[in-house]
Amino acid sequence: MTANIDSSDTSARHSGYDAETYERLVQDAQQIIARYPVARSALLPMLHLVQSEDAYVSRNGIEFCAEQLGLTTAEVSAVATFYTQYKRKPNGEYTIGVCTNTLCAVMGGDEIFDELSEHLGIGHDETTEDGKITLERIECNAGCDFAPVVMANWEFMDNQTPESATQLVDDLRAGKDVTPSRGPHKICGFKAVSRVLAGFNDGRADEGPGAGAASIEGTKLAREHGWTADSAKLAPSGDDQSEVAPKTGEPGSSAERPAGKDEAK
Repeated sequence: MTANIDSSDTSARHSGYDAETYERLVQDAQQIIARYPVARSALLPMLHLVQSEDAYVSRNGIEFCAEQLGLTTAEVSAVATFYTQYKRKPNGEYTIGVCTNTLCAVMGGDEIFDELSEHLGIGHDETTEDGKITLERIECNAGCDFAPVVMANWEFMDNQTPESATQLVDDLRAGKDVTPSRGPHKICGFKAVSRVLAGFNDGRADEGPGAGAASIEGTKLAREHGWTADSAKLAPSGDDQSEVAPKTGEPGSSAERPAGKDEAK
């Protein structure tokens, strides 16, 4: 269920957007909704769409999504408040997410967050006065092999230190182009990234490396040694013939356990 663009003036007043913005959003929304057999299934990308306009899920954005998808504003709000990628207040131009989960924390993630918090004068989920940086603690950035990891608008900044993370935010605030460790050639703004998350191609998908050396080391070893998923044992070539399963007679092998005994005891 989508609004008729011919009645955009009336609908725009209802949604809070001016007529030109409303018509543009409707055209984008129709492209998103067309991807799904049921209109309401388009809600997640639609929320990213309104974020690309307002830099957060505004009241206008909630009303627009509800109107386009035939939902109530309560239903839209329930989803928007569930996922942390949807912001309920104006977000900075760059979201800096510092992983403070176990591995990154041990490797220095907590120190990085504390340093950035003091340097920027803000805490978790707060934004600098210039509107440039929103700082977040992140449970996991899914880059454990490069810990500690910081993400800038969900682009990876690997193997960070308090000093490199401070330089990162300073460069972004100064308007400098910053290249992430993996991904596109530069970190884009929050609104631009939100539009990509809504499903609109920005032409940057094939820029830069998709994986770092640490991520593909296991694949390289498997190819070198001919290991496959159904291999019975994984033994490197050469003198080292160690196996995953213990050999007969070694601690933990079946030969060491008395026959007929109740192993649960």
